[in-house]
Amino acid sequence: MSAQVETDERKGTTPEITIRAEWCKACEFCVMFCPTDVLRMERTLPVVVDARRCSRCQLCVAVCPDFAIAVV
Repeated sequence: MSAQVETDERKGTTPEITIRAEWCKACEFCVMFCPTDVLRMERTLPVVVDARRCSRCQLCVAVCPDFAIAVV
Protein backbone atom coordinates (compact mmCIF):
# COMPACT_ATOMS: atom_id res chain seq x y z
CA MET A 1 0.00 0.00 0.00
CA SER A 2 2.85 2.44 0.70
CA ALA A 3 4.11 2.01 -2.89
CA GLN A 4 0.74 3.22 -4.16
CA VAL A 5 0.91 6.29 -1.91
CA GLU A 6 4.44 7.06 -3.14
CA THR A 7 3.29 6.84 -6.77
CA ASP A 8 0.31 9.10 -6.12
CA GLU A 9 2.51 11.72 -4.43
CA ARG A 10 4.84 11.86 -7.46
CA LYS A 11 2.01 12.04 -9.99
CA GLY A 12 2.15 15.31 -11.86
CA THR A 13 5.71 16.11 -10.79
CA THR A 14 8.68 16.26 -13.12
CA PRO A 15 11.00 13.27 -12.67
CA GLU A 16 14.59 13.83 -11.64
CA ILE A 17 16.88 12.08 -14.12
CA THR A 18 20.51 11.73 -13.09
CA ILE A 19 23.24 10.63 -15.48
CA ARG A 20 26.58 9.78 -13.89
CA ALA A 21 29.01 10.86 -16.62
CA GLU A 22 31.97 9.16 -14.97
CA TRP A 23 30.18 5.78 -15.13
CA CYS A 24 28.71 6.14 -18.64
CA LYS A 25 30.47 4.49 -21.59
CA ALA A 26 28.15 6.05 -24.21
CA CYS A 27 26.51 2.82 -25.35
CA GLU A 28 23.31 4.78 -26.21
CA PHE A 29 21.01 2.05 -24.87
CA CYS A 30 19.15 4.54 -22.67
CA VAL A 31 18.48 6.77 -25.69
CA MET A 32 17.42 3.87 -27.93
CA PHE A 33 14.99 2.37 -25.42
CA CYS A 34 13.32 5.55 -24.12
CA PRO A 35 9.72 5.38 -25.39
CA THR A 36 9.13 9.11 -24.89
CA ASP A 37 12.39 10.45 -26.38
CA VAL A 38 13.48 12.14 -23.16
CA LEU A 39 17.17 11.47 -23.82
CA ARG A 40 19.51 12.19 -26.71
CA MET A 41 23.23 11.82 -27.27
CA GLU A 42 25.30 14.97 -27.11
CA ARG A 43 28.91 14.35 -28.00
CA THR A 44 29.65 11.17 -26.05
CA LEU A 45 27.05 11.38 -23.27
CA PRO A 46 23.28 11.11 -23.02
CA VAL A 47 21.51 14.31 -21.97
CA VAL A 48 17.97 14.99 -20.81
CA VAL A 49 15.99 16.80 -23.51
CA ASP A 50 12.73 17.27 -21.60
CA ALA A 51 12.23 15.55 -18.24
CA ARG A 52 8.54 16.49 -18.24
CA ARG A 53 7.94 13.87 -20.96
CA CYS A 54 9.40 11.12 -18.75
CA SER A 55 6.81 8.52 -17.72
CA ARG A 56 9.12 6.97 -15.09
CA CYS A 57 8.99 3.64 -16.91
CA GLN A 58 12.61 2.99 -15.83
CA LEU A 59 13.58 1.36 -19.15
CA CYS A 60 16.69 3.55 -19.35
CA VAL A 61 17.71 2.38 -15.89
CA ALA A 62 17.03 -1.27 -16.73
CA VAL A 63 19.08 -1.32 -19.95
CA CYS A 64 22.08 0.66 -18.68
CA PRO A 65 24.94 -1.85 -18.29
CA ASP A 66 26.93 0.61 -16.17
CA PHE A 67 24.20 1.71 -13.71
CA ALA A 68 24.92 5.28 -14.83
CA ILE A 69 21.32 6.54 -14.90
CA ALA A 70 18.71 7.01 -12.21
CA VAL A 71 15.11 8.24 -12.37
CA VAL A 72 13.24 9.42 -9.30
